[in-house]
Amino acid sequence: MKFFVILCTFMCCGNAIAQDCTYSLTGYVIDLHDQETLADATLSIEEGGRVIQTDAKGKYTFKNLCQGTTYSIRVSHPSCDAENIKVTINGDTERTIYMEHHLEELGEVSITAEAPKNAGKTAVESSLSTEDIQANSAGSLGDALNQLSGVSSLNTGNTVVKPVIQGLHSSRVVLITDGTRLQDQEWGVEHAPNVDLNNAGSIAVIKGAAGLQYGGDAVGGTIIVNPRRIPISDSLYGETLITGVSNGRGGSITSTLVKSYNSGWYGSFQGTLKRFGDFEAPNYILSNTGAFERDVAVRIGVNKYSYGVEASYTLYNNELGILRASHVGSAADLANALNSNTPQVIEDFTYTINPPKQEIKHQTAKLNAYKRFNDIGKLSFQYDYQQNNRLEFDIRRDSEDVRPSIDLELRTHSATLDFDYTADNSVVVKAGIVGRSQTNFPDPSTGIRRLIPDYDRTDFGVYALAAKTLDAWTLEGGVRYDYNYINAEKFYRTSFWEARGYDVLFPELVVEDFGSQLLTNPEFTYHNVSATAGAGYDFNDTYSLTLNYALSNRAPNPSELFSDGLHQSASRIELGDIRFDKETSNKVSVALSRKRTNWSFTIAPFANYISDFILIEPTGSQQTLRGNFPVWEYRQTDARLLGVDVDNTFRVSEHIEIANQLSIVKGQDTTRDLPLINMPPVNTTNRVTYTNEKWHHLKVWVESQYVFRQNEFPDTNFEIFIVEADQNVLVDVSTPPDAYHLINLRGQLDFDVSNRSTLEIALAVNNLFDTSYRNYLNRQRFFADDLGRNVSLQLKVNY
Repeated sequence: MKFFVILCTFMCCGNAIAQDCTYSLTGYVIDLHDQETLADATLSIEEGGRVIQTDAKGKYTFKNLCQGTTYSIRVSHPSCDAENIKVTINGDTERTIYMEHHLEELGEVSITAEAPKNAGKTAVESSLSTEDIQANSAGSLGDALNQLSGVSSLNTGNTVVKPVIQGLHSSRVVLITDGTRLQDQEWGVEHAPNVDLNNAGSIAVIKGAAGLQYGGDAVGGTIIVNPRRIPISDSLYGETLITGVSNGRGGSITSTLVKSYNSGWYGSFQGTLKRFGDFEAPNYILSNTGAFERDVAVRIGVNKYSYGVEASYTLYNNELGILRASHVGSAADLANALNSNTPQVIEDFTYTINPPKQEIKHQTAKLNAYKRFNDIGKLSFQYDYQQNNRLEFDIRRDSEDVRPSIDLELRTHSATLDFDYTADNSVVVKAGIVGRSQTNFPDPSTGIRRLIPDYDRTDFGVYALAAKTLDAWTLEGGVRYDYNYINAEKFYRTSFWEARGYDVLFPELVVEDFGSQLLTNPEFTYHNVSATAGAGYDFNDTYSLTLNYALSNRAPNPSELFSDGLHQSASRIELGDIRFDKETSNKVSVALSRKRTNWSFTIAPFANYISDFILIEPTGSQQTLRGNFPVWEYRQTDARLLGVDVDNTFRVSEHIEIANQLSIVKGQDTTRDLPLINMPPVNTTNRVTYTNEKWHHLKVWVESQYVFRQNEFPDTNFEIFIVEADQNVLVDVSTPPDAYHLINLRGQLDFDVSNRSTLEIALAVNNLFDTSYRNYLNRQRFFADDLGRNVSLQLKVNY
């Protein structure tokens, strides 16, 4: 009997000794809703008491685990519900762990979360913090984006601000808001994005065409505006932000209210009201430059791990005045206005907005849903409908005629289906398809020749992206195909049709001949292939290098093809060309980054070669019944854009930080060997910030913004014949304004109102010394100076 006990004991010990405990368990801890990895998550094995934390990339590794053994692991993370999982070891085992990432503090709900990575691993991407967004609450999306290196703006006065990314704008910049590609007549240089900045929780800018999932025609880049994340918790919270400004004697108020439940159900409401009168330059009032904006956004949905559904509706409604002095009568008036140092019309301050003006109403209704499949990925579907109504009012000869001069209605239906592979966090795979149907209707009841014709447009796209992480290396690539079809109906003057040679090139397009006019039916089909490839290498925890190549193709937009008449709010006659081919861009970008608390920087040079580049430039002037206007014509050429963006941050001490940004872009018409028109001048911004968290979160900064003179520009001056003087007068529309230097200040404090409410007070001064200047990219620089000093007071209450 003793021998049997000893034998059994020996056999059990032998089995224990023979057990193989050399295997590892690795994986990532991920926020199940936005797929972001979670750093500093704590994992503990109950059998043995081993405890580790995830690294900066959300990765964890347990070593020396035994084959066939089942381990109980507890996973915890700040602001997350703890998870308990069981894992059976079968060789070296990988396991991705998903966590419900709750936000428990109201302060975190309202002021945290920067934009997630949207472009992939190797594209150059910049983002705005929530604080930066809210600091520009009374301004526009373009005003906020101006803070990023490589992003400038094309202005029509002070209220129409259009983003420019590394020298490119309009249809070359794709704007994604809450997962929906904005369709709002973006072709117009004086058409600002129809987006309420206050509805944004995060904003990211992809510089270049690397964001293929958003479109293959983003030659300039992609702007991604996402609403705020709503926590999965039983909570009711909100905030109200009030801003008053001295320049324009107005301000804005925006409020947000959110209700969410532990079950995943949620709803939110956000509204904005902005009202401004005439703005002012340092020495005079900019007459008829007021603005009146009203916006609403509503969301309701359910957000669970396995599935989610959301319905949303947004309304953007804006009335914008156009500088009265920019609209003139005779050729002599135009010459005097363009050659004068002061506006030809200066009136007393008023809140009234008279013609010339714009009225824009943009509505978006969206339904999206997703279904998550364990160990495979997530399938997402979205349908959205957009209706954009744009009215542009001119100064009519008959003061009783209140009809708009341009009345455009653009209706767009879109559907997308996307799949994200999430089973292995070291591999990123995305694929999707999109279909879009669009109808443009220019109302003929305006009584004025329509600038843009009736047209129907159909778009279809399919894409696939993949990225793989291999130790310090990251490799990625993607491809996209887009089909574009345009079917238009347009009247042409017979003389214009023949002068352009269309009668020889496109005789089949003529539907009916009315003698002095021709009714045509242009139909165009484009097949576009876009691609991206990139590589990144992490030298260590401090330095990294990325290289990205992007190929993109863009079909001409309706304005470039069909424009034929007076564009009222642009104060010019625009002429398109149906002979245009698609643009093709080949862009290479590099980014060297250093990330440390005391010193961080990114240096990102780029080279963009664009064949069949479409540009618009002045070619003369023309007298019409409504006055004398410059004539701008589109043409195609080959272009080269070279530049570099630099971001540099240095922490001097615990309380003081110095930041610098520098942007350089050089555009060249390689066909004519001339500089490209409207390229952003070299600019640099330096900011010194003092913070003291112990004294009501005090934050004070002083900013120096220096914009150099643009010394590289084409000569597009033209002569105007003045009947009264019986002579030609040269009009200088080429020479850029002088360099200028602006000083801006801002300070803010937080106060606890109650256990769950805070009050933030901020005071800012822009253009502190009331400097007179003109921005080369402001189209109204021909008629007036830019804005003078502006003092703003902002109050924000979280509750």
